[in-house]
Amino acid sequence: MRKSSAQTALFFLIAALIVFLDQLAKQFAELFLSDGPIQVIGEILQFRLAYNDAAAFSLGFGQTWVLAVIGTIAILALLWFGPKAANATWSVIAAFVLGGATGNWLDRIFREPSFLNGHVVDFIQIPFGFPIFNVADIFLVVGVCLSIIRVLLGDEIGGHERR
Repeated sequence: MRKSSAQTALFFLIAALIVFLDQLAKQFAELFLSDGPIQVIGEILQFRLAYNDAAAFSLGFGQTWVLAVIGTIAILALLWFGPKAANATWSVIAAFVLGGATGNWLDRIFREPSFLNGHVVDFIQIPFGFPIFNVADIFLVVGVCLSIIRVLLGDEIGGHERR
């Protein structure tokens, strides 16, 4: 099945929008949360500035450069395969994952303390000891969860239905 150029444009537009929103939110977090956390909805939702040099759930602590390399490979793969998705649903899912991965990758590459060793800016905190996260994390997790659901419903990754 031949996909449209509109579908490819949608893929890149969504991914770019996610990166923009993520980086903008992180700038606001650093600007407004440096004096301490802000309660948004009581104990349910707080904004608290944190710098993370690990992967999700603090895996890979202190291995930022390794995560940057893995992120680079993932982003390149998504840039190659994302535009080849067979339908708009998979294009959106790939865009979510690309946008999320790129948002955190930019932090690891360019933020303090140094090139390839930057800390990811996290600022969204919910209860129950859940790790602090950011906008990029939300889209990355949603994209991965949607892809798992699609596969469980019978799609192949990329959008070809199994018969």
